[in-house]
Amino acid sequence: MLTDSVGRLILDVDSALELIYHGKSIKDFNVDQSCVEDYAIGGKKLDTVSDVDRNEFDRTNQQNWYMPDSYKNMDIEKYIYDLVVTDEEKTRVDMEMELYKKFNLHVVLKYLVYLVDQMRQHNIVWGVGRGSSVSSYVLFLIGIHKVDSIKYNLDINEFLR
Repeated sequence: MLTDSVGRLILDVDSALELIYHGKSIKDFNVDQSCVEDYAIGGKKLDTVSDVDRNEFDRTNQQNWYMPDSYKNMDIEKYIYDLVVTDEEKTRVDMEMELYKKFNLHVVLKYLVYLVDQMRQHNIVWGVGRGSSVSSYVLFLIGIHKVDSIKYNLDINEFLR
């Protein structure tokens, strides 16, 4: 652990980004500038880690996710609606898809379809679900978790907290 001349912790870039990503301030820390100089987002060199905007960080990283073109170009809404059977499911999916669209999360849904397909193809076992994600029926349809939020009357607003 590195400290400055007055005993404050000196953060490396990864530690600083982790704090920023979780909404914490890094103003009371020094950041190892030798690491910062090598860090860039979207080709833009950063002067300090505090220049990182969480939304910009997310957008840039989403653009860099590996995902085959067939998933990038898929009609995610059609994919989801093709999994719907009942009118109750359609009503729930309508509501959730509006929220996913509002928060610009369609690319995340596409990636999750790709991820689940890869896990199934390679016989990778994943959990049944945890936390607020289980209140999303769309994520249940994709296969991210095994908890039917309609059956258990889970409110989608829990997912958005």
